[in-house]
Amino acid sequence: MPKKAKELSALAVSRIKTDGRYAVGGADGLHLRIAGSSRAWVLRLAVGSRLNSKNKIVVHRRDIGFGSYPEVSLAEAREKARECRKQAKAGIDPLEERKTAKARAKLEAAMTKTFEECASAYISANRSGWKNEKHIQQWENTLATYAYPQIGQLPVAAIDTGLVLSVLQQDVNVDDETAQLWHAKTETASRLRGRIEVILDWAAFRGFREGENPARWKGHLQHELPARAKVRKVEHHPALPYNELGHFMSDLRQREGVSARALEFAILTAARSGEVRGATWSEIDFKTRTWTVPAERMKAGKEHRVPLSDATMKLLKSLPRVAGSDYVFTAPRGGQLSDMALTSVLRRMERTGLTQHGFRSTFRDWAGETTSYPREVCEHALAHRLADGVEAAYQRGDLLAKRARLMSDWALYCNTSRNTHSDNVVPMKRGVTL
Repeated sequence: MPKKAKELSALAVSRIKTDGRYAVGGADGLHLRIAGSSRAWVLRLAVGSRLNSKNKIVVHRRDIGFGSYPEVSLAEAREKARECRKQAKAGIDPLEERKTAKARAKLEAAMTKTFEECASAYISANRSGWKNEKHIQQWENTLATYAYPQIGQLPVAAIDTGLVLSVLQQDVNVDDETAQLWHAKTETASRLRGRIEVILDWAAFRGFREGENPARWKGHLQHELPARAKVRKVEHHPALPYNELGHFMSDLRQREGVSARALEFAILTAARSGEVRGATWSEIDFKTRTWTVPAERMKAGKEHRVPLSDATMKLLKSLPRVAGSDYVFTAPRGGQLSDMALTSVLRRMERTGLTQHGFRSTFRDWAGETTSYPREVCEHALAHRLADGVEAAYQRGDLLAKRARLMSDWALYCNTSRNTHSDNVVPMKRGVTL
């Protein structure tokens, strides 16, 4: 039977100063280990058996630390040592039990992460990879409006199919009527579902939840929610018939103000509102007569060159340069025009049924119905991706020279007042060969 160590008093322990390992008694195997300035409690404990280097079965002894002395007192160390010995006697390895307890505590803490905390963490981790601040705001706004009130404070591990549906099928007010979100605002609800799915995927990746994703569409929510295309009422941007464009442009040119000039520029270039409002003088090359919109400002995330017609060049040269601003169309109070600036021009013209984006449709209708320019030239002019993947793979260039002729013809058409809705005159189609 092994010799029991003498039970030292707290005072005796405090007087031990020399490096070494000292049995303090009171609990078999408990030692105070001193090495330089380090003084720590260690319990040597026999836990089962193991094979040694000679392949013989020997007692498996383990050293278990209890912390530093005097932060952990002698009495506390003895109590911890007695508890470990009880566990070993019951066939439990105290070190493994400690690891298991830590892992369990970590898992429990992870499982209490709320959906909103996970969403915020995901957005924070990915925001630098998103192309613009507006995209980030759309994520934050839709989640804050529709998801957080329903599931934001719930543990992300508890989010199930029923809770996801409670978000997507919640009642919303539209035009003083109540309807389910999925039916009333299908586009918004569809994007929201996708965002919830991504956040739950991220949470699973980080170990905050387990199991299949309850927000997945294929083979799951598609059985409960009608497909977006079946419930969404397709509302195209209102477009002006191209045979009314001449009178409209004549009226527009009578309007003063930077917003009116921005709308005129947008029509002449068939560009999107955001591209026009964010245009800078450094993007305009007067020598080559091109406007190069950088990839980060394009919807498709790809640089887009816009050929500038004579009318567009004349418009640009007539614009004042604002000191301290590189914007082509600087807002009256400085900075970029707001996203409502061009719409406000249409309202002042009493054209409330039109949108700036609709003029892109006007351009496409005119090009497709009255000219012989190939479809891919017209699509490139609108910075559209070609629907045919094979065609897009072979079409590596941007057809700038052909688009220059197209935009020149478009500007000439915009500048004539003959194309009224009562005219039967249709411009001759101009043939272009590839």
